Amino acid sequence: MKRVNNKLLLAAAISALLAGCDSGGIEVKPTTVDNSTDNSVTNPGGDTNNPCAVIESTGVQGSYDGTHCSYGADFVDASKPLVEDLYLPALPNGGAHIFSGSLFVGESFASNAELQTAGIAKGGDGVKLEIQAGTTVAFKDNSAFMVVNRGSQLFARGTESAPITFTSETDVRGTVGAEDVSQWGGMVINGFGVTNKCTYTGSVDGGDLALSGECHVAAEGSTDDNTSYYGGDNNADSSGELSYVRVKHTGAEVASGDELNGIAFDAVGSGTVVRNLEAYSTYDDGIEFFGGAVNVENYVALYVRDDSIDIDEGYRGSITNALVVQSETDGNHCIEADGIGSYAASTDYTALIAAGLNSRPVIDGLTCIVSAQAAGTHDPGAGWRLREGIYPMITNSMIVASFSADENGAEGSNYCLRVESAQTRNEAETGTEVALTSNIFACEDRTKTDKDDNGTPDDKSDDFNLMDVQAWAVASGNQFATIAGQVNPTQDADAQLILLSGIPAMYTADALVVEGAAATVTPVERAYLGALDVNGTDWTKGWTYGLHEGSRAKPLWFE
Repeated sequence: MKRVNNKLLLAAAISALLAGCDSGGIEVKPTTVDNSTDNSVTNPGGDTNNPCAVIESTGVQGSYDGTHCSYGADFVDASKPLVEDLYLPALPNGGAHIFSGSLFVGESFASNAELQTAGIAKGGDGVKLEIQAGTTVAFKDNSAFMVVNRGSQLFARGTESAPITFTSETDVRGTVGAEDVSQWGGMVINGFGVTNKCTYTGSVDGGDLALSGECHVAAEGSTDDNTSYYGGDNNADSSGELSYVRVKHTGAEVASGDELNGIAFDAVGSGTVVRNLEAYSTYDDGIEFFGGAVNVENYVALYVRDDSIDIDEGYRGSITNALVVQSETDGNHCIEADGIGSYAASTDYTALIAAGLNSRPVIDGLTCIVSAQAAGTHDPGAGWRLREGIYPMITNSMIVASFSADENGAEGSNYCLRVESAQTRNEAETGTEVALTSNIFACEDRTKTDKDDNGTPDDKSDDFNLMDVQAWAVASGNQFATIAGQVNPTQDADAQLILLSGIPAMYTADALVVEGAAATVTPVERAYLGALDVNGTDWTKGWTYGLHEGSRAKPLWFE
């Protein structure tokens, strides 16, 4: 039975008032933001001689050099988090707000007693950070990162012509390379959503899920003053809004030794609005979900060195329209998706799965352009790895790994599809909660065959269900292309395989061709496969960085 894809409701369109961008940041002019329809921060006004943000209770203000605003540890840091609402205005002439340390929005609480004393029970109870359309927020070095703590909210509402950028000072100064990573840490957003790292009674679908004990999971980057926590039982929690947001040059190891992602959504609830989001040049994952149920609409991952989409700990949200483009020489999985945090094959997860606490993402309209390279920073380039008790629904998508010759053919590491764990395989073959439908796989390595969960070879003679992944996928309404070596899957390049077209060639072609004939799969509940329709509106134009001429440092490698 197919689950309903929970698509985000679009808010009213915001007027496009600001200028575009260049390789070193964004050239913007100040605008006003209408906050009359939400509960976020209002514009406190500003001094034309010093437009930098100010902590009103203390009078501490950023210093202005005529272009950029700089903020020291006396303004905000991990040991000095924001404890009152703050507004960051767009600065003229490409100016950026540059933080010398980490930007922690709200305090971190490690127990129910601390949360209760502070009056924090849900998103909106704590501090709010409002960022104006067209603003650039930058971090001085690779020890700094950004955290939005539970109860606090981030309202970063960019527009198509005035996106909001989170990046490094090296990017602002124009000294960063197109694919440079680890210039700063990245973003961590902590919510009160469900994570299977905690213990619950009841069930998600039964509507009676409740915590059994406390739930405070240490987020990535946690050590000493950097420590923050996520988790709870409210999958409808709101951490604010991110619209037309670009996160660039992330992935540094912070004080804890963790390599941060572009954005970590830690138990972030569905009340959070995320639409038109880009992760650009990051060392670790583009976006990673640790539980929660936040929905994402229109996501771009460009030059992500590890997994462009990473899922774990019981994530229950949807991802609608996502374009993943790996580097020519780097990048691991388009999707790496786990169902259960700290999974162990020897553990009985029957009760946890019956309660609906394993990851159950709904992904619709995904285009993965994978480089079939052998020696990336993390692992070889590959498609979808579904494992550790996950129950995914993936429709109307495609993986294209044929632009480059397969470098790991014998080993099978440049695969399109890999399905692991007995729980996931059993549900795929005998249940209704795992479904891959109307997807096209164009990789020389179609699938990867694994050893089973107790480590013995794939002889299909024990109690573990080691299904034929390719046969199951084809029977489920998917199609594999036969590929030998490098093949160009674009319009007019090879009549045997036509999947993509347009300039750059990342749009679904008019008529899909696989092995010289029309594709056998058709879209489900939409007009086309993949993230972008060559005949439709291009939701990536005007705000993304790295894809289109005029807003990138170099062409895409397959153009």
